[in-house]
Amino acid sequence: MITVENVSKSFASADSRVVALRDVNLAVSAGSLFGIVGPARAGKTTLARCVALRERPDRGTVRYDGMDTGRLVGRKLWGAQRQVAVVDSGLRPERTVAGNIAAPLERMGVAPDRRRNRVGTLLDVIGLSRAGARLPSELTPGQQRRVAIARALATAPSVLLADDPTDGVAGEETAAVLSVLDRARAELGATVVVTSRDADIARRVCDEVALLDRGKVVESGALLSLVGKPGSPIAEALLPSVDTPRAHLSSYDRAVDVVLVGFAAVGALLPEAAARFEVDFTTIGGGLTRLGDTPVARFRLGVAGQRIDAALAWIAERGAYVSTPMYGLRDVAA
Repeated sequence: MITVENVSKSFASADSRVVALRDVNLAVSAGSLFGIVGPARAGKTTLARCVALRERPDRGTVRYDGMDTGRLVGRKLWGAQRQVAVVDSGLRPERTVAGNIAAPLERMGVAPDRRRNRVGTLLDVIGLSRAGARLPSELTPGQQRRVAIARALATAPSVLLADDPTDGVAGEETAAVLSVLDRARAELGATVVVTSRDADIARRVCDEVALLDRGKVVESGALLSLVGKPGSPIAEALLPSVDTPRAHLSSYDRAVDVVLVGFAAVGALLPEAAARFEVDFTTIGGGLTRLGDTPVARFRLGVAGQRIDAALAWIAERGAYVSTPMYGLRDVAA
């Protein structure tokens, strides 16, 4: 578990100090894939570097399993930093793919047989088992990024930091880069922290997420919990839009917004409630998406029938998130 407690950080500029982080608090679960998302200059990279022990905060504490890393100096700090790998996309052009991945192991004096075994394992993880003898110049940008991730993983770190890992990678290769990060978490046991301006990365691979803006945490937590939170900026960014004209609601007794999480809820909960309570649900907005491998639906429903309250209470008891849409000038379609 990594906890960030009241962390602030600023940097000197030409004529002032730029505040990068302001009293940031968050928790990163061990073994999770944690996304730090937000617009440019939100403080994402600075926060990630503080978590990776590459920057010391001006105030506040970064703890690893309860240990205050701010108190570490010398060899103890160096030992903690070795457990946190940072992806560096700059590969050595004269070395092969396998040679680039092996470089950290060579510096540590790892025996050749062990190096070869570790490199072979990582080539399989990144899906480039047949590319070990090739040079970086022979690879696509996405493949090069995957090699950089493998190199960072060579020493089996506990934590992997990937700052904007899909920057400069073409759309069709993005999925492969994100898949490598997911495999690093799932198969190699690393806690993975990624930063990005693209919130869609959180939807595709993250378990937990923090939204930053101007150095402050706007929202953080487990992604599948946040998507059902009324007014959640992250949910608004990741789930299908439910905007509908108010006039479309006139033929229904009630309008509600419903978020359903998981295969069973998405596939069966509404039909079962309709049959059990003799109500009619009509989808008038929203749709389906996926958060990682989990299907999630957000629907705006028109509901008709005598037992609407009982039906809505029943689906809420089974994990659905039910809310009443609030209409204002921004909510009503022109």
